[in-house]
Amino acid sequence: MNQPDVLLEASIACLAGVETNPEILVFPKSSGKDTVRPHQKKHDVLLKDIRTDQHQIKVGEYGFELVEHHTSVGDLFDNELVTKYYYPEMAEFLKQLLGAKDVLVFDHNQRSKPRADRGDIGMRYPVESAHVDYTHVSGAKRAQDILEDTGKTQFSNNHLALINIWRPIIGPVEDMPLAVCSGKTVLSEDLIETPIKHFTEKSQAKANHTGSIYSLKYNRLHEWYYVSRMMPSEVLLLKNWHSQLGKGVFSSPHTGFCNPQASSNCSPRESIEIRTLVIY
Repeated sequence: MNQPDVLLEASIACLAGVETNPEILVFPKSSGKDTVRPHQKKHDVLLKDIRTDQHQIKVGEYGFELVEHHTSVGDLFDNELVTKYYYPEMAEFLKQLLGAKDVLVFDHNQRSKPRADRGDIGMRYPVESAHVDYTHVSGAKRAQDILEDTGKTQFSNNHLALINIWRPIIGPVEDMPLAVCSGKTVLSEDLIETPIKHFTEKSQAKANHTGSIYSLKYNRLHEWYYVSRMMPSEVLLLKNWHSQLGKGVFSSPHTGFCNPQASSNCSPRESIEIRTLVIY
């Protein structure tokens, strides 16, 4: 393992202006339409390499955690293999790691600029906009919907959390790595509720999924982290919501960012992210 750099200076895109009700429209690259986002402004920040404090940084206290994990799934771009084998593999991994009663995997996405550019269905670009995947309200609704869909409403009053598992498909990641913000440094007024609408190749006129996320306003007190040269044998846990019984931080804002130290011939980032509901 390479010796990690302690600090990296880079630009992070956060919500700009005084918009009180911004909106995001997400279109697949193959549709020919660009994703529409509220105006963003980049701010230079110092990012600390998670590797320097890896064993102290936990998802409950910071909102993110770096863990070594080797997957048995050979092709993480094969959606059939992902849902049939990767979902249960990662559910069991997270259940054991967090000591959870159950873990329900309900969604995933892959990001790859080369594959999106050539028109692969469903493929997305890395996101360069600091955000949290759910709000307090939309997270609670999503959790209850998942419990209803899976016939597990008996856990409605348990401690619940929505946690993503992010993994590089190729490595090491130099181009557009993931930046994560310590939830301990985020104030409630830094998070701006943002309606979001997702469109697919089959539904370009009407959104097939709508919801709300939090966009992040810049605050100089935010503490940012990243993982240097992350490999496919590693995963990053990202907390996006927890129920009222939840302890520790509520979430960790995150975004892709342009790495100024990336080599000129590095491979474009390709990654997979699965979304889970953790039942404690």
